Amino acid sequence: MPSCDPMSSASPAWPDDACLGAGLPAAAEQALALAGLHYAEPEVALAHLEQARRMAPGHFAIDIGFYRFYFYRGRLHDALRVAQECLRRAAQALGAGTDWRAVRADAADFASFSALPRFLLFSLKGYAYLQLRLGALDEGRAALSKLAELDVADRLKGSVLSDVLQGDPDDD
Repeated sequence: MPSCDPMSSASPAWPDDACLGAGLPAAAEQALALAGLHYAEPEVALAHLEQARRMAPGHFAIDIGFYRFYFYRGRLHDALRVAQECLRRAAQALGAGTDWRAVRADAADFASFSALPRFLLFSLKGYAYLQLRLGALDEGRAALSKLAELDVADRLKGSVLSDVLQGDPDDD
């Protein structure tokens, strides 16, 4: 089974449905499911996530599993680390080196919402949100600015975070 890691020579393109689990070995999919079932037991859930990662390193679904686990357990610094790694990998796959700031709007068809652009946009929004929550307002603003530049149709609703940051009285 080919890897979904964009840096792997065995996987030149990211499948459009990789976020939904395409290309994920059955054993890794089972490990992800077990992580979800054992959410109330963090050590057990984390062990299942690690097992899934070993079976399918670099797969979108594994990254999303770790991000959600850390985020919903309130481990925001760990979730931020996952978001940073996702941004690094996506920027590199788009030919922007390893810095999301260097990703240009013409690097991909971000309006198409295909796998790699969508993964970068969601990772960028999560990164921005976490930076804001952790008090790094300048970094959060920079990420929201890049999100607005790339997601011109505001499909991910990054504008909502910007409105909250600006203190929009109409936004809960």
